[in-house]
Amino acid sequence: MKDTLIIIPTYNEIENIELMLHTIFSMYKHVHVLVVDDNSPDKTAQRVEALKDEFPGSLHLLSRPYKSGLGRAYIDGFKWALQHPYSYIFEMDSDFSHNPKDLEILHKACISHDVDVAVGSRYIKGINVVNWPFSRILLSYFASFYVRIITGMPVKDPTAGFVCYKRKVLETINLDEIRFIGYAFQIEMKFKALNKKFKIKEIPIIFTDRIRGVSKLTKGIISEAILGVIQMRAQQLLGKL
Repeated sequence: MKDTLIIIPTYNEIENIELMLHTIFSMYKHVHVLVVDDNSPDKTAQRVEALKDEFPGSLHLLSRPYKSGLGRAYIDGFKWALQHPYSYIFEMDSDFSHNPKDLEILHKACISHDVDVAVGSRYIKGINVVNWPFSRILLSYFASFYVRIITGMPVKDPTAGFVCYKRKVLETINLDEIRFIGYAFQIEMKFKALNKKFKIKEIPIIFTDRIRGVSKLTKGIISEAILGVIQMRAQQLLGKL
């Protein structure tokens, strides 16, 4: 997995980030990791900074002045990645809901000549979610169904946040025009990649709810996603996407 950068956004993830970084670097010797921290009050950034001597040249930290949403964190991470010679750029959570073992599976899919975006999908083979309450599973599953109906995207898990992008995808999409900051960001990135005729492939994974730390999902994030997909589809139909 050379030429690979894994972007991990953090906000109050001090309970997870050190273990996650040790796990990734113990499995993959040549990858680089960029932690994008939103000025976490629990001093996540300071913990990452202290670990940089342990992983010299492989661990990077981008500290942002305040919390401004998942989407903004990833956009800043993407821009940082494009300033460096990485061929494959990952999105990944820090809370172990995404299994580091699956990084290699997504990478192998993405190096194929006919795949531009590899998505770790919870719903490509039934519902592969562990330890979520039933209400959360229903919300996520039917949100994905809603997105597919409105946008026409042939992606069964459009809100998935475990993704490998080929560099050319991020170079082609105008990152400054990405509008959404919550989980709708994940939908928008996939929608625009498909609109640019890039090929997306979903890879089945098992998603496990976090053990440590607190979920960042809010009603505002859900509302953004519900309205956002309608706006994106309207823009596409009007030729303004």
